[in-house]
Amino acid sequence: MSAVLVANARMYSVEPMSAAAWEALLAWVARQAGVDMAYEPHRAPAPLDALWRRPDLGCALMCGYPFATWHDRAVVRPYLLAAVVPSNAHDGRPVYRTAIVTRADGGIADVEGLRGCRFGYTTPESQSGYQAVRHWAGARAAAAGGRWFGETVGPLVTPRAVVDAILRGDADAGPLDGYWLDLCSAAVPPPARQRIAGALLAAADAPELADVRATLGLASIASVEPADYATLAERARDADALGYPALQ
Repeated sequence: MSAVLVANARMYSVEPMSAAAWEALLAWVARQAGVDMAYEPHRAPAPLDALWRRPDLGCALMCGYPFATWHDRAVVRPYLLAAVVPSNAHDGRPVYRTAIVTRADGGIADVEGLRGCRFGYTTPESQSGYQAVRHWAGARAAAAGGRWFGETVGPLVTPRAVVDAILRGDADAGPLDGYWLDLCSAAVPPPARQRIAGALLAAADAPELADVRATLGLASIASVEPADYATLAERARDADALGYPALQ
């Protein structure tokens, strides 16, 4: 394949050190796979869904919810390559986790303290930044008369913007993503996809990437299947069935 593919890790390049580590890891994957692939920053506020729809997307981090609920018939759903396993994963599996954070001096000490708060969120298209919370809050909201939060603040788009809103006092609490997913454009020929996927799995043990893995808090990279993400769409439907179509 003569065209240069693009790689991207913007979604969770949380600061310069991790951004450089992701770029180094993806450069190593490209060399290991023997695929001509260049890093594309695709900086905010450029929309991530435009990145995921690129036909020359070689390897990028993508949220699981838009993957699980892909409905754009004009663009083939990106091809699943692998999922990262964070170093702090309790069971060594690539499992989604969402943490709800608040200011240490904000007065919210437990789950009940979230009731009636101003809750920030990234975007309804995000599993960790919206849909996971909607699933969690759905039954609570139903029991409380239809609302759990006093006000929602967003879309804030990125996890960092959620943190900034909380620190500024614009929101009382908000969700942060557990980790990342690696995906590839479906337009890339299968041999190249397979080599990139193999290189991602090899990156989990490559000695020369030890410092990169430490910087990223990366324990491993696992093989996954599209069906592994079906539960994300199912949980969204569960929240719909509770009459809780949006965070409130």
